[in-house]
Amino acid sequence: TLEQELDHMKKAIKAIEDSTGRKPVGWYTGRFGMHTLSAVVKHGGFLYSSDSYNDDLPYWVKVEGSPHLIIPYTLEVNDMKFGVPPGFTAGDGWLQSMKDSFDVLYAEGIAGMPRMMSVGLHGRLAGRPGRTAGLMRFLDHVQSHDRVWVTRRIDIARHWKQTHPFDPSTAFLWT
Repeated sequence: TLEQELDHMKKAIKAIEDSTGRKPVGWYTGRFGMHTLSAVVKHGGFLYSSDSYNDDLPYWVKVEGSPHLIIPYTLEVNDMKFGVPPGFTAGDGWLQSMKDSFDVLYAEGIAGMPRMMSVGLHGRLAGRPGRTAGLMRFLDHVQSHDRVWVTRRIDIARHWKQTHPFDPSTAFLWT
């Protein structure tokens, strides 16, 4: 229920704050439920959420009358694919997938439409030496290009809010 999800969210936020000294400014459940977005908005205090796999760029939604920013997430080049089939078995396959994704998105961006690429990283997966080597080679590849911003979701959210403020005429309605 919505109440259960809000309760779980409250407990998770407390655990995060207790361990880091700060409340999270964004939200990603990772197991989207029918009440997740409503819970995020009802709880309040989040600049964005990322329980969406449906786009390459941030977008606005209107949830129960309130504007909310979605920073989409992807599993395409996420290191989680080292742990699930069919996934990556070695760092080289992951590296090639990341480079190919980046190269296509970069070319589209140069053509006039900026793009965003998410690379999900987990210490227990990408943190393994052979995989870390692939990640380092990928970052070298990215940094060899002009006009690329390697950043965090919070920075993307702040940029998007400033550059593309909420416009009710273009926001998706969430019911």
